[in-house]
Amino acid sequence: MKPFIKKISILILLAYVVIGLFLYINQRSYLYYPTPDKQTPYHHMTLHNDGESINVIVLNKGHENAILYFGGNAESMAGSSNYIAGQFPDFTVYLMDYRGYGASTGIASEKAFYSDALKLYDTIASKHKQISVGGRSLGSGIATYVAAHRKVNRLALVTPYDSIVNVAQYRYPVYPASWLLYDRYDSVSRAKEIKAETLIVIAEKDKVIPRKSTNNLIKAFNKKQLKVIVIKNRGHIDISDDARYYKIMQDFIGKG
Repeated sequence: MKPFIKKISILILLAYVVIGLFLYINQRSYLYYPTPDKQTPYHHMTLHNDGESINVIVLNKGHENAILYFGGNAESMAGSSNYIAGQFPDFTVYLMDYRGYGASTGIASEKAFYSDALKLYDTIASKHKQISVGGRSLGSGIATYVAAHRKVNRLALVTPYDSIVNVAQYRYPVYPASWLLYDRYDSVSRAKEIKAETLIVIAEKDKVIPRKSTNNLIKAFNKKQLKVIVIKNRGHIDISDDARYYKIMQDFIGKG
């Protein structure tokens, strides 16, 4: 090998290793974007789990049926609360601040989010006849986990993925994502465990979650229990701005 080519090869290899190491060390800062605490007029409840305090915003208290909603990785539950309360007036809706988000303490991680989500479900289960679960983007993985481990009436997944590992692999194809990621959110492996009727809502112009990833998840579900809707001319962020979005959710979840 000529010296020049050898030097270039070494530089390329060094850059590959340095960039890979940077992504590995900082991976959670690319996955989680904690939102600040914000006051709301709604009731708040605090869960104590693993030594952490988990804030839950409770909308429309006192209804027979409930919805647990798990938001995206940069979604403020306080910021979403007014609109969600108005869209589901006949349900008690629980919005959980992830660890490190809003008024919740702790550090964000897949294991922690799963534990807190089940703690929330178990805490409120005796208060409601039926519990439906919804999750958007990152939250779809948490919603899927809950539906695979607890009794759920309906499951609504918005811009979901098969696994974070696969999403990362699509985004960084030169790195072995399955070796590098701490948090995997492997929803596709849990699909067959879910018995609830399930809705998947896709944004036609989603540039964050590859359609291939969502399609892999769709294939894993029992087709008899699954409904898939594509909202046209909307992207990953603005899908909920579309008038069809909440109408689709309301029709699927039903009346409280």
